[in-house]
Amino acid sequence: MWVWMIAGGVGVIAIASFFRAPGLNDTRGRLRGILAWIYIVFGGVHITEPLRFLPIMPPLIPHPEGVVIFTGICEVLGGIGLLLPATRRWAGIALAAYAVCVFPANLYHAFGHVVVEGLPSSWWYHGPRLLFQPVIVWWALFSGNVISWPFEPNRPDFTRAPGAGLAGGGHAGAASALANDEGGPGVAVDAPLDPEPPR
Repeated sequence: MWVWMIAGGVGVIAIASFFRAPGLNDTRGRLRGILAWIYIVFGGVHITEPLRFLPIMPPLIPHPEGVVIFTGICEVLGGIGLLLPATRRWAGIALAAYAVCVFPANLYHAFGHVVVEGLPSSWWYHGPRLLFQPVIVWWALFSGNVISWPFEPNRPDFTRAPGAGLAGGGHAGAASALANDEGGPGVAVDAPLDPEPPR
């Protein structure tokens, strides 16, 4: 069921981006919407059906059922946080860290030959799944506007206060500040100011 929910959500996002819905009219926005929906759906499954995920919990983890429910709450909150501009960056960082923290469970699932209802048990699934984990980390950081690689060469400068470039560089500083505020490359073109007309 959750597979169809994810597929349906991705379809809705694709249709909305085709009609250039706000927030879904560029690559980052579309990837953000898909990742947020995946985390919200999977988080809901973790919360409502925690017993399905108990087999992949490593034996050393205490209170495994509670941990599964907690991870589901984290996934739902992280997915919602990606959709809200005020929390987007921190949600991206948190979901990237979350993907790293749950990786031992993925390894245990693969190498422990654990069978989980609704999931394949062959290496045709486990191999790509394990290799895809770094992509999920990148995906979260990219969706949260933390990094822009590889689509843009320069990383946004989070150390400069908004509008700082306006005071220091005229038209060039304004262009750089606006580009950084939008999550763009922040590349400004220095152009000379128009000379004063002769009197």
